[in-house]
Amino acid sequence: MIVMYLFGLSACALLSTLIGVTPFDSSRAAESSESGKVADSIAASASLSTHSIEALAAAPVLGATIAMAPSSASARASDAGIGSGTGSQAGNGTDVVAALEVTADPSEAASETITEGVLKRGETVAQSLAKQGVSVRIVDQIATEMAGHYNFRHAQPGHGYRLVQNAKGELESFEYHISPIISYELSRDPDGGYTVGRKEADLWPRQAMIAGVVTSSLYGAITDLGEQPQLASDFTEVFAYDVDFSRMIHAGDEFRILYERLYRTDEDGKEVFVRPGRILAARYAGSSGEHTAVYFESAKGRGGYYRPDGTSVQRQFLLAPVRYARISSRYSSARHHPILNITRPHHGIDYAAPLGTPVFAVASGEVIYDGWAGGFGNLVKIRHADGYVSYYGHLSRFADGLHPGQPVSQKQVIGFVGSTGLSTGPHVCFRIAKDGNYVNPIQLATPEGPPLSDELKRKFQSYRDTILASLDSGTLVATDEAL
Repeated sequence: MIVMYLFGLSACALLSTLIGVTPFDSSRAAESSESGKVADSIAASASLSTHSIEALAAAPVLGATIAMAPSSASARASDAGIGSGTGSQAGNGTDVVAALEVTADPSEAASETITEGVLKRGETVAQSLAKQGVSVRIVDQIATEMAGHYNFRHAQPGHGYRLVQNAKGELESFEYHISPIISYELSRDPDGGYTVGRKEADLWPRQAMIAGVVTSSLYGAITDLGEQPQLASDFTEVFAYDVDFSRMIHAGDEFRILYERLYRTDEDGKEVFVRPGRILAARYAGSSGEHTAVYFESAKGRGGYYRPDGTSVQRQFLLAPVRYARISSRYSSARHHPILNITRPHHGIDYAAPLGTPVFAVASGEVIYDGWAGGFGNLVKIRHADGYVSYYGHLSRFADGLHPGQPVSQKQVIGFVGSTGLSTGPHVCFRIAKDGNYVNPIQLATPEGPPLSDELKRKFQSYRDTILASLDSGTLVATDEAL
């Protein structure tokens, strides 16, 4: 016992000699810590290399980084109580042990540097990274490694990125987000190489419902409730066969929408709203009457919209070839032409819309003409079943790859609104002919889609009652941005 005690005193004396303080002199220990000599003494006593000590204070810092965890030696020393004059027993060796624990794992001595950002209008990825102090070497490395996977010439405002560099300033990972759910990820391999992959986040739905009254436009009414414009577009798609939202919508009209809101889980495990999903049921009531539609799948993955009586909402023809347009000229047997200054028939409907607005086929068919047609400007003609032909005039340009003989489907984009030919402003002149004679598109009576079988109709009726009860429940679900 006496031998062990003497050995302990000898060890303390030796340690005191190495760190330059007596075992019980707390004031001198504090002075040594302030002078920066404690770390050197600890390194010598623990046989640590000088490189390990330097790693504590050698964390590269990029200018204007978004987030960076503490990495300095002083911060870690402070957390461990070194040089603070505090501890269970100042100078009794506790501080020395704490310091040894900090430097025992050099890999934790300095943390990663994380740089995040979102592209602004007119800004490239390289410019955005450079503004945050990222070196040209790292920028070039990102471009080289991601070549063949993503072309940064397609970068757009709103795209985001997240760059991670290690303590040596080397590239660890780079994430480039082109949408809320799609990103390209560059990551460092264990062997020092890099791997690039495309990642798409999993989305999951939550049921929601909004209702409102139109004051100026349906689009404005829905976005005023805080929902994204996509929901307004999808809503008009549901009723595109029964309601022409260019001429049949009025202030005071009411709408209700039961739909899915799609979410994803972010890096922190939090739920993030991405966009509106499928419309489950909808109602529009106004001067054009009341229209109700329910989404129902006749087979897994194959669904459509049906009225409460089970008849299909879909028809052979849509009522209009553009969304969110206004009628600037109606079908007439005698209209004063604004350019020719004469009165003559106008066998179509002019839909005024911003230049470049997509124009789509009102029914499935085959393209029989796309080209210049005098006063019609750029014109597309499509042949449909039962002797029908539709016309789309004054287009600014045609859809890519469009050509005579090409089959097109209903709602497929065939061109874009323009002001070519005899035109006073951007619009599309829409016409329909039956067996060579023009007919008023508004008065066109076309057959409905195929009906449900008796067995499917019974299933539909049971589902309809449940889903319409939710639509009419009156419980409004507030969106993220409003209400």
